[in-house]
Amino acid sequence: MRIAELSRRADVPVPTIKYYLREGLLSPGERTSYNQAQYTEEHVRRLRLVRALLEVGGLSVAATRDVLEKMDTPGMSVIDQAGKAQFAMSVTPKVVKDDAWRAAEEETEALIERLGWKVRPSNPARLTLASALATLHRLGKTDQIELLEVYAKAAREVAEAELGRLTRGAEPEAILETAVVWTALGDVVFSALRRFAHEDVAYSDAPLD
Repeated sequence: MRIAELSRRADVPVPTIKYYLREGLLSPGERTSYNQAQYTEEHVRRLRLVRALLEVGGLSVAATRDVLEKMDTPGMSVIDQAGKAQFAMSVTPKVVKDDAWRAAEEETEALIERLGWKVRPSNPARLTLASALATLHRLGKTDQIELLEVYAKAAREVAEAELGRLTRGAEPEAILETAVVWTALGDVVFSALRRFAHEDVAYSDAPLD
């Protein structure tokens, strides 16, 4: 298919497709002449994935490019590819090594040990959690830290359900793509559901407006 049909199929404007090509988010089509190229169903799939990561998952162009590169790394298992792609989605927080940060680091490590979870030292989520806990310390809102194991229990239940469904007989490429999409969009979905739950609990005895 030519770029106009690719645009129609993926519902992405041609100028946006050209931008994605320049930024390395989409592989070039097969050149048929100086200014013409042919694209495939794989380009349609990749375009939809790119849009999901950028527009719903909220990733930057650079982070999206990094995720796609990890997905395309040869010679790795699907699980390792998905793990590296997941790591690439994490935003590295600015670390201020004050007393609050040191306390947060200790709490993060203690939580992982209590849970008995296998979490690599290189997992950027360690920094993400420690950064959030450090902020709670600086704000004097440490009561929330007592809920860590409640959050962990919910996260574990979600992870088990996701991975159990993920590995049900799909092709490796589909498994990898689904894992990446769930990582990016799952955070958005879980956050929205948590807000629904907050409202439901807060107004459980009151009629809706």
